Amino acid sequence: MMSGILLQITQPAGMLADTLNQAALQTQGAGEIKLSIWELSLKGGWIMVPMAIMSVIAIYIFVERYIVINRAAREEHNFMNNIRDFIHNGRIDSALSLCKNNRSPIARMIEKGINRIGKPLGDINAAIENVGKLEVSKLEKNIAALATISGAAPMLGFLGTVIGMVRAFYDMSMAGNNIDIALLSGGIYQAMITTVAGLIVGIIGYICYNILVARVEKVVFILEARATEFMDLLHEPAS
Repeated sequence: MMSGILLQITQPAGMLADTLNQAALQTQGAGEIKLSIWELSLKGGWIMVPMAIMSVIAIYIFVERYIVINRAAREEHNFMNNIRDFIHNGRIDSALSLCKNNRSPIARMIEKGINRIGKPLGDINAAIENVGKLEVSKLEKNIAALATISGAAPMLGFLGTVIGMVRAFYDMSMAGNNIDIALLSGGIYQAMITTVAGLIVGIIGYICYNILVARVEKVVFILEARATEFMDLLHEPAS
């Protein structure tokens, strides 16, 4: 008798547990709707094509310039000390050879100054400054394009937003009284996706641009410091 009562109680409890498990599985399955980035990009329309091109260009410019600028910022240990010793000992050829073997912006700048030794100090200083400006301009190559991308990408995304909203309202006008949310989803998708893409590319470009500018400013400071050190070196024998 007792076993029959327990069996009757256990069966409804088991059925309830099964029902709860099935409901949980259905809820979990409904929440696992995954959106592919590729599919979202396709919904953005043709605006996503130039956006993708600009993102690739921005990443390429940043990586290439970052490597070049870091290489230019490196200084050989005791380079200026060796230049000072060579010049004080009258070994101008050895100083020139050291500069030629060390193909860095600092070495090219100092090499120009060494070649001008014997001329007025004002001419030497002007020659060094001209070489320094040329070296900085080489380092700044394509950085302006990165700044352009950081500003143009959000505007291009806003253009896609406007196009998407125009498309959505056009679909509404053509549908008449039979307006369906699925009919408007294409234009709304394009409007939102292009805005997000434009902001992402613009933010990445802006951050990369500022990083490169900061690195170039560091190299400029090093060049100015070494130019001043070299000019002081030329004054030492006279003192």
